[in-house]
Amino acid sequence: MSDSIPLHKLRRTKYQRAALEEPGITLSPDTDMPSAVAAKAAVAARRNRGYNSARRGERYQDDSEEEQGLLRTGSYEEGDDFDGPSTNLSPINQLPPTTPTFHGKDKSRTIPFHPPEKLQSRYPPNTVRNQKYNAFTFLPIVFYEQFKYFYNLYFLLVALSQFIPALKIGFIVTYIAPLAFVLCVTMGKEAYDDYKRHLRDREANSQKYLILTPPPPPASHSDAEQAYLNTHANTRSVPSSSLKVGDLVHLEKNQRVPADLVLLHTSEASGTCFIRTDQLDGETDWKLRVAVPECQKLDEGDLVRLDAEIYADAPIKDIHTFIGTFTMNKPPTQPSSTDGSVPLHPLPPSVSPLTAENVLWSNTVLAAGSAVGFVIYTGAETRAVMNTSHPETKMGLLDLEINRLSKILCAVTFALSLVLVALNGFRGQWYVYVFRFLILFSSIIPISLRVNLDMGKTLYAQQIMNDHEIPNTIVRTSTLPEELGRITYLLSDKTGTLTQNEMEMKKLHMGTMSYGSDSMDEIAHQLALAFGASGEYGHQRQGSLATGAQLAVRGRRDMSSRVRDVVLSLALCHNVTPVTNDDGTVTYQASSPDEVAIVTWTGSVGLTLTFRDRTRITLSTPSGGTLTFDILDIFPFTSESKRMGIVVRDTQTGEITFLQKGADVVMAKIVQKNDWLEEETANMAREGLRTLVMARKRLSGTLYSEFTRAYHQASISLDGRNEAMANVVAKYLEHDLELLGLTGVEDKLQDDVKGTLELLRNAGIRIWMLTGDKVETARCIAISTKLVARGQYIHEMSRLKTSDQVRDQLDFLQNKLDCCLVIDGESLQLCLNLFKNEFIEIATKLSAVVACRCSPTQKADVARLIRAFTKKRVCCIGDGGNDVSMIQAADVGVGIVGKEGKQASLAADFSVTQFSHLTKLLLWHGRNSYRRSAKLAQFVIHRGLIISIMQAVFSAIFYFAPIALYQGWLMVGYATIYTMAPVFSLVLDRDVSEDLALLYPELYKELTKGRALSFKTFFQWLMISLYQGAAIMIMSLVLFENEFLHIVSISFTALILNELIMVALEITTWHMYMVVSEVVTLFFYIISIAFLPAYFDLSFVITLPFAWKVAVIVAISALPLYIFKAIKRKIAPAASSKLL
Repeated sequence: MSDSIPLHKLRRTKYQRAALEEPGITLSPDTDMPSAVAAKAAVAARRNRGYNSARRGERYQDDSEEEQGLLRTGSYEEGDDFDGPSTNLSPINQLPPTTPTFHGKDKSRTIPFHPPEKLQSRYPPNTVRNQKYNAFTFLPIVFYEQFKYFYNLYFLLVALSQFIPALKIGFIVTYIAPLAFVLCVTMGKEAYDDYKRHLRDREANSQKYLILTPPPPPASHSDAEQAYLNTHANTRSVPSSSLKVGDLVHLEKNQRVPADLVLLHTSEASGTCFIRTDQLDGETDWKLRVAVPECQKLDEGDLVRLDAEIYADAPIKDIHTFIGTFTMNKPPTQPSSTDGSVPLHPLPPSVSPLTAENVLWSNTVLAAGSAVGFVIYTGAETRAVMNTSHPETKMGLLDLEINRLSKILCAVTFALSLVLVALNGFRGQWYVYVFRFLILFSSIIPISLRVNLDMGKTLYAQQIMNDHEIPNTIVRTSTLPEELGRITYLLSDKTGTLTQNEMEMKKLHMGTMSYGSDSMDEIAHQLALAFGASGEYGHQRQGSLATGAQLAVRGRRDMSSRVRDVVLSLALCHNVTPVTNDDGTVTYQASSPDEVAIVTWTGSVGLTLTFRDRTRITLSTPSGGTLTFDILDIFPFTSESKRMGIVVRDTQTGEITFLQKGADVVMAKIVQKNDWLEEETANMAREGLRTLVMARKRLSGTLYSEFTRAYHQASISLDGRNEAMANVVAKYLEHDLELLGLTGVEDKLQDDVKGTLELLRNAGIRIWMLTGDKVETARCIAISTKLVARGQYIHEMSRLKTSDQVRDQLDFLQNKLDCCLVIDGESLQLCLNLFKNEFIEIATKLSAVVACRCSPTQKADVARLIRAFTKKRVCCIGDGGNDVSMIQAADVGVGIVGKEGKQASLAADFSVTQFSHLTKLLLWHGRNSYRRSAKLAQFVIHRGLIISIMQAVFSAIFYFAPIALYQGWLMVGYATIYTMAPVFSLVLDRDVSEDLALLYPELYKELTKGRALSFKTFFQWLMISLYQGAAIMIMSLVLFENEFLHIVSISFTALILNELIMVALEITTWHMYMVVSEVVTLFFYIISIAFLPAYFDLSFVITLPFAWKVAVIVAISALPLYIFKAIKRKIAPAASSKLL
């Protein structure tokens, strides 16, 4: 096929990703396949037919050397390009008839068209299931999740003990009601969340899709109807969950791909279609996919009658790799002999290799046209599901710390009970007394702690969602607000998170001239001048002119021709395809947004791309004319070559030109000597621009013919094929290129990203950028976002292959901890496989790390590894479906609602609309939540401890009897109406204003050390409780009146007043609710005295002796603490107090 252009590659790559995304792709069935590829296809075909099944599992998956041996060449690698993917192989002629096969444990498969139901049933159903529970597992799992934490189990045991008469103390309801309340709230929330997940799953599973079915028997159709049925397939609508392996699915524009499909047919005559992969790999640019050429030639109606089969390797996570074959056993219609001559022999089976470019992965979206695909993987075996980790139930660090403290408190309770029984000489039924004391002291671990903390978390969540400065922020996991105040590592996606993913051409430098974004009009003027002066297009130079005025005109013409050359080259050297939308507008699509930005820019200055297919490019000029070029060769961009080349022929003049653009590091060696390229590239990089060098070389017809012959010879060589092809390109084309210009493209950053990153760094947070993008791109963004400080050394680790290379790099990094590390996905995986601990130990000490070409699972693995190694809190933020695993693996996941949809936002614990909202979320809300909860938890523990100490002193004085000091309503009131409101008001406390918290991010750094709630602060509160409880009880006994009732009234009143004063001492900034809660609580207590005659003697309470005795007791218990705090504020003030 003469108009089909082979897609070449400059250097050998292991995982070929971009090969068939280029528009200049050959799928010519009449081109000979290289023998290495033929051998590969033959091997795959044999596998299809079930030969050597005993060793099939390990032969090609575990032993790559054996596979290479079978191919008899070391030059071919999986994913390499094929000069012709379809071939007729003589060895296959002797193969036996095929049977559908299911390849045991290795999960590879050979699926015929119209597979039997028995074969289809072996594969998983195509259902989406994100639910955590079902009807049977809900109660067991929820109860396990609740009672695996010590304090819940402790409360349960105490509550159950009240059903034993010998251990019963007070009202049973006071022990059971709080626990039942906590459990009901938790279960209700879990049930509601899971029901919402169920509704989302049901919506996804019930989406309708058309599948192609064989036509009915031609009974009573007219010729016209039959002709229509022969070319148009019968379709049947089924829900997504009913799709099975082997089904033929018809997709329309903007439909989500429901399973992993091999692309058989598209509505485009070229057999290509565009898909959006943003929910899979986070990249928003469209990807080109190619239909199987044998099927593309057929009508849709013929596909259901095909006698063919598809072999697919076992499902794996890698979305850039697929190995399979398409085997056509016989064409759908055999030509019959019309002249009575000898009938034609049936054609042998033909085998075509399949790569990732022939596959539509699940969760991608068909961007244009319609397509038919063959289902190869469903449900749990799809790439999208394999790259999504199941969410874990997250528990905050504060909850874990309180769980640890409750164990210490339990030990204190048990020790106290044992000491009191021991002091009594273990008399009588001492073991019963031990348990009675344990229950008496159970308020040391108060059930109200859990209730208070959960109410606090709910309040913090409401404050976050009602903050007008961070609008539309949603708290999806209300148990984690305190975690926002403890973050040490922030792992961020790049595209759509730090950047807007909107590229814009900002600069063009041509050596003697430089054009910025403010002088693009001058380029448009020069271009119009060039095309106006030289007709539509021409390279003719004007003759030598004599006069000064004419010389000036000539100078301007020279400049305009240089502008024309560089703009024309940029308009031709790319893989961009114009796509016409339904409303008539044209959008550009390519595998790189940089190229779209450059082609959009060439259009804005007057040279517009109007048409592009595999063989031809058409441009419109400023004067309204058209330029048409034939595409002779394309050399696509790869991460190894770092450049992209194209050979074009002007259809008007017949002139052949080789155009190439690429990174400065490789282009500098290819272009002619110059004195400006290196300096200007560095200048643009400092501005955070992505640079590309544009160069060209005019080729004579003879030179191009020589190149074509040499290149063809290299392309069919068996050994070192890729190297041979690269050598031919280097010999004939890639030297002494004319340097035309240098472009600078800006990836627009999200609003206020630089300021946000700087604030977070000053807050002591180490920032990692994990992206699926190229190394060069990520490096530019790291510079432009100021993730890398000015002048900071950037160390690059890429394409590492051996353990020695990794060890050398790590040794270097060990001595250079102030640098920024840029590492690619392949090298990262090697580091994690060989030197996991060493790598993570060094990397976590670096100021910034940029990991490129990361798969979704790699991102999640990095997050888990940092958590496990450092034991610090990790926050992950992203906006695409490829970030979901990372978000779920983090201690705190933040999703951004953006162009890539809501998948990340729905899976996250917190959802924001902009990256810059992180500042307030962490430095203000996170800091406040943690400080408040830490103070609240310790105060609730203090409230329980002080009354238990009083009980212990009382029992010790009254002959160690396990008799309750306060019973019934006094205990109920103490935990609720008498203290709850003032204590809970601590959740409104703040030590600094919002402006100061954001102005001095260093305040946040203090909190990440966990000093607000630690063993030190816990034991301080333990000592305070011990002193105050003993002081109140002993002073009440010293001032003992004649009746026992007076001890209760004096000590309990002193206790309530003491707690109200303690709350007041703890408050830093008073809030109206705090004042009201203190006053109202005191009022309620005074009123309640009159209604509790069993505990208070009203005639004694209203006397003067009662008042002064209570005042003395409260002064002795609270005054020393006030004096101590005042002295501490003078000697060692808190960091926040210095700012006030």
